[in-house]
Amino acid sequence: MAVSRLFEILYMLLNKKTVTAGELAEHFEVSPRTIYRDIDALSAAGIPVYASKGKGGGISLLEGYSFHASMLTDREQEDVLAALQSLAAADYPEIHAVLHKMGLLFKKEGSQWLEVDFSPWGSEEQRRQLFAQLRQAIADCRLIKFRYYNSAGRESLRSAEPVQLLFKSKSWYLAAYCLESDGHRVFKISRMKDVIVMDSHFKPKPYAAAIELAEEHAILESVQVTIKLSPKGAYRVYDEFDAAAITVNDDSSYTVSVELPEGAWLNNYLLSFGDLLEDVEPKRVRTSLMSQLDMMRFRLGTAKEGSDPTCADMKGEL
Repeated sequence: MAVSRLFEILYMLLNKKTVTAGELAEHFEVSPRTIYRDIDALSAAGIPVYASKGKGGGISLLEGYSFHASMLTDREQEDVLAALQSLAAADYPEIHAVLHKMGLLFKKEGSQWLEVDFSPWGSEEQRRQLFAQLRQAIADCRLIKFRYYNSAGRESLRSAEPVQLLFKSKSWYLAAYCLESDGHRVFKISRMKDVIVMDSHFKPKPYAAAIELAEEHAILESVQVTIKLSPKGAYRVYDEFDAAAITVNDDSSYTVSVELPEGAWLNNYLLSFGDLLEDVEPKRVRTSLMSQLDMMRFRLGTAKEGSDPTCADMKGEL
């Protein structure tokens, strides 16, 4: 549910007195059912909003109600503006207008101490459009279809009921009820391709919080890994691991003990450290990593041997 939409609905009701669900749905480009859920949310928050039928009917606020900025302390007003600014980072296009209106109401400019940007460097417009597409599918309770690539590189066709967007560990995920798996799953958005929002609607099913669901799936496929990194790897150590997992050794190298997803992903992650990696435990993880290095050495040697004078050097470096 878009918090920014709730604020703007309240703003419109304060100014227009009565607005139909159809008018609000057209303005926000959502379904009337979504608008009625928003009205229920406003009512649950203590806003005296009601719906009337017949000619001249619609959605209104109780006569005499007004929203005063004095209802919130200065700190609470700053918190509201900061929360709206963080929503702007999640590609809510309407949020800037709401920020402006709330700033006028509070007689404040937007809080300048916070700026949030979840997008990676050089992210494409296509990814932003996908995010907006998923957000709308969640709001309207509409089925989606897409191709998905798992961590092993296997492709599958999925139909799902989208539930929640989740940002965790530098990546966006979608929590959804997967019809193929007959259960709630968490999908990494960057691996979702050819997403189509269907016309058919669904009734949301009870589910665990997306973060708990993601952690539950991660734990089932994880292994406790001990990684030793050279002193030159300090920037990676402090960027990527919790301080409680880090031990600084007498020779200034680092030992990190952390739970990570096991399999191809782990091998590729360890390879990303390059010559910063000095050791890794347990033995089966080290063996798997060495097997992948041997395979890389063989493939690179087979592809270039005899035609590239740097091939021998390359194999030696690996």
